[in-house]
Amino acid sequence: MSSTMIEMKVSEIRVATDDTPPVVVLVEVGGEGRLLPIWMTHGGASAILEVTEEPDDLRPSIHDLAAAVVERLVSSEFIAADIVNCDEGHFYATLVFADHSLPARASDAIALAMRRGVPIRCRPELLAEWGVAAEAVVPSPPEPTEDEVERFLEFLDSVTPDDFTGEDKP
Repeated sequence: MSSTMIEMKVSEIRVATDDTPPVVVLVEVGGEGRLLPIWMTHGGASAILEVTEEPDDLRPSIHDLAAAVVERLVSSEFIAADIVNCDEGHFYATLVFADHSLPARASDAIALAMRRGVPIRCRPELLAEWGVAAEAVVPSPPEPTEDEVERFLEFLDSVTPDDFTGEDKP
């Protein structure tokens, strides 16, 4: 299974309002650069945001604590966090170890993978179904009309470096 997984990384975390669920956007590493938006709870998004801060060794967050438990008590190497399924908009993940795996919420798997520095991966069929082409999210700017081009060329013909000094002309 792991040989067919597509590596992803966190592109952005958007937290709007209490009425709008946060979204974590994963971007395909290499390949087509497709985006995978994962809507989650505010707590899940907060946990992922916390990973971007230095951990507090005396008062660890739950994900820092889980990372420490994984590192110290699990005899098997933590290899990756795999996003494996989506059912009615709810994403499911698996924490992949060298000799076993554990189910997890996508937000927890992402936060733990980021804290431990292991890859976040996605099943190709899941990315094909739920992913979005980057171009669909960031549309190309519209082509200027002939009139706009003509006005711009006229401006270039009349402008001088003195026009950009910031001083008012008499």
